[in-house]
Amino acid sequence: MATDSTLKKYDTLIVGSGPGGYIAAIRAAQLGMKVAIVEREHLGGICSNWGCIPTKALLRSSEIFQYAKNCAEFGLEFDGSITPNLSKIIARSRGIAHRMNNGVGFLLKKNKVDVIWGEARLTAPGEIVVVGNARNPVEPVGPVPRQTLGAGTYSAKHIIVATGARPRALPGIEPDGRLIWTYFDALKPDSLPKSLIVIGSGAIGIEFANFYCAMGTHVTVVEMMDQILPAEDAEIATLAKKQFERAGTEFLLGAKVVHVDKGAVSVTATIQKGDGTTVEITADRVLSAVGVQANIENIGLEALGVKTDRGFVVTDGYGNTNVPGVYAIGDVAGPPLLAHKAEHEAVLCVEKIAGLPNLHPIDRKKIPGCTYSHPQIASVGLTEAKAREQGHDVAVGRFPFVGNGKAIALGEDQGLVKTIFDKVTGELLGAHLVGADVTELIQGFVVAMNLETTEEELFHMVFPHPTISETLKESVLDAYGRALNS
Repeated sequence: MATDSTLKKYDTLIVGSGPGGYIAAIRAAQLGMKVAIVEREHLGGICSNWGCIPTKALLRSSEIFQYAKNCAEFGLEFDGSITPNLSKIIARSRGIAHRMNNGVGFLLKKNKVDVIWGEARLTAPGEIVVVGNARNPVEPVGPVPRQTLGAGTYSAKHIIVATGARPRALPGIEPDGRLIWTYFDALKPDSLPKSLIVIGSGAIGIEFANFYCAMGTHVTVVEMMDQILPAEDAEIATLAKKQFERAGTEFLLGAKVVHVDKGAVSVTATIQKGDGTTVEITADRVLSAVGVQANIENIGLEALGVKTDRGFVVTDGYGNTNVPGVYAIGDVAGPPLLAHKAEHEAVLCVEKIAGLPNLHPIDRKKIPGCTYSHPQIASVGLTEAKAREQGHDVAVGRFPFVGNGKAIALGEDQGLVKTIFDKVTGELLGAHLVGADVTELIQGFVVAMNLETTEEELFHMVFPHPTISETLKESVLDAYGRALNS
């Protein structure tokens, strides 16, 4: 293990091992660089350990639970009873996180990437100091598969900051891990609350609201905006809300939590509505899901003069900051705060460092967004409102799942595909989906947008039958008055 007096040299040092960090390390190693990654807690970052993957494990459990309860609709008779075992559901989710954690360790070892354990601070151009892991706010996922180096001074020509983000706290509603939760707490509750207030209806809030509602918790979602999932197309968000309400979730839109009183075993939230009136709701728990903030503090960015804006590191389309040799990728480099955006930035940043030709800066307008609730929501590009706001003469296509044979056979006929084209050029401006498995379908439109596919080319693509993917083509046809099944 390196000592404080040891200066170990690398070509590239990466701070943080989330989706951006570990992918950057692997790609740099593939390109022949000597690489090390600094991590203070868990390999794989928030996504593998506390975000993307374990939440999907929980949602899968709730989905199967709902299917089982409704098995009679599929001609299946079940004389017994089915009840959720929360401890086993959580254990499965944590086990999957553990597996992902070890998988990242294996990949780093396979690619001969050194792992430096501790907290990093950029102290000079091309140099970082790592101190021992001083804080560990969450319990380890499992045994760490690779531990090579620790506290010391390290140098590299290129330093990539990939420190990610953490849950944002509202003033006066700071999470305490007991009555007021972050998504960390919601992933591993001691017991299933009978009632839950979710503050915020972005993807995180909706996914947890969906899980707990399916498990039998009475869920109330409070959202400041006039629609849930504010980043999504309004029509899609409205359809999703109706399905969530049918499942039992309640919504207070255009409202905000202004005060919280914590009791011994419950919380009373004072909620101000859009008309200025207030209402009080008492629940077992409150989940604060009002977004995240980048981890830019205490890593030496200020001392080096790295430019930040509204809490994020300012970068160009390749991860470069204003300081030569210092780069930033992933959540710390600004929205959209998505793992797949971080991974793409990681590869692009490292390939630019290596001088590879024919690279193109990341186009954030073509990055898909997904919400893994039931129903799922997925989108890419402009909403209808944004397209019109930008002056496009638009052609809008819609195709409901109720017109799709595969969706009907699956018992998933409540959904919609919406496509938005520029009438003049035929350019696909945006695609917005709600329904079963749409997070798997959206990539078809992502590919089309990146290849600059026109509506005419999409008309002539052959889709397999019977599949839900046929709704994509029908929506395109509908935009030009040519839908065949509606």
